[in-house]
Amino acid sequence: MPSPRQTAVHSSFRRQALLALLSIALSIALGALSGSPTSAASSSRNGENNVALTLSSKSFANGGEISKRFTCDAEDVSPELSWNEAPAGTKSFALLADDPDAPVGNWNHWVLWNLPPESRSLPEGVSKVPQLPDGSQQGLNDFPKVGYNGPCPPPGKPHRYYFKLFALDAKLSLKEKSGKRELEAAMKGHTLAQAEWMGHYGRK
Repeated sequence: MPSPRQTAVHSSFRRQALLALLSIALSIALGALSGSPTSAASSSRNGENNVALTLSSKSFANGGEISKRFTCDAEDVSPELSWNEAPAGTKSFALLADDPDAPVGNWNHWVLWNLPPESRSLPEGVSKVPQLPDGSQQGLNDFPKVGYNGPCPPPGKPHRYYFKLFALDAKLSLKEKSGKRELEAAMKGHTLAQAEWMGHYGRK
């Protein structure tokens, strides 16, 4: 039969062992909560390249007034547009510019598709030709003309003009001088991300 001193020693040893096991379990639990899942989630997000597509312009502020230079009242050249990294799997970009406030309903000002996936901008004054040097193609707007034609609203309240960029998982096969309707139909099921930039223009 163990002596009282031996019993006390054994009890102390068991308590120390139990405390050690609890400490190890607590460390593992805290590590799981603060370390591994966060890193794993971050790796997963980076791997999927879930960065929001953003569109911007040096030509006018988002929600601001569009200069006459980019309208039918002056040179009628297209504004500069730029965007950030594309989502993983992007094979091309497409662009539409629309006026939803037109008296006859939504009026299209620009149809462009098959922008290369590595492209990150369009310069001011894109040529009004069916095919650009980088392989991009421009269709017929609602005027109907090839390429960009800017704001040209009737007198009254300023209209909104939306420039919409689409990241697509495919290159599109569209006939020359296709319009907005044909482009939207071809993009169905292929849009990975979308971004827009809006400006106002009015005439007294």
